[in-house]
Amino acid sequence: MAVLTRDAILAEISAGRLRIDPFDPSAVGPASIDLTLGDELRVIEAGSEPIPITEDADFRRYTRRIDLDGTYVLKPGATVHGITRERVTLAEDLCGLLEGRSRFARLGLMIHVTSAFVQPGVSNRQVLEISNVAGHPLELHAGVRVCQIVLLRAEGRATYRGRFADQEGL
Repeated sequence: MAVLTRDAILAEISAGRLRIDPFDPSAVGPASIDLTLGDELRVIEAGSEPIPITEDADFRRYTRRIDLDGTYVLKPGATVHGITRERVTLAEDLCGLLEGRSRFARLGLMIHVTSAFVQPGVSNRQVLEISNVAGHPLELHAGVRVCQIVLLRAEGRATYRGRFADQEGL
């Protein structure tokens, strides 16, 4: 696998093998594309019972969806799910890694604590696991470039058809 640089990213977009919708050309960096936080979050409901981590666990049973129409205060130690405003569509030989941006990591905001791999052939909005590891509250705002996708060329072709293949919302 090889990381795509700005020139390769723009060539893939021009060829229609990579689509970011909506696309902002200024979001393309030297070897990644910035993505913005959309206008919805999924938060874990407060409870005293442990959540069983089993194969049939369903996150929707323990969470609720909320609109991010202003700010959301993420308390220290808390984790929420966000979703990118952009829909990412990859060719069958492209995959990606979602990474937080260092400007926010330095303040204690972690984006994609786990499962940051974007499968080849996807066409969906990306769910973000957002955690506050700082000792102070952090305000989340929709429309902020909170993460970036690093694109890789895969050897061979594949298309993800799993449980979250068509995710458009939380």
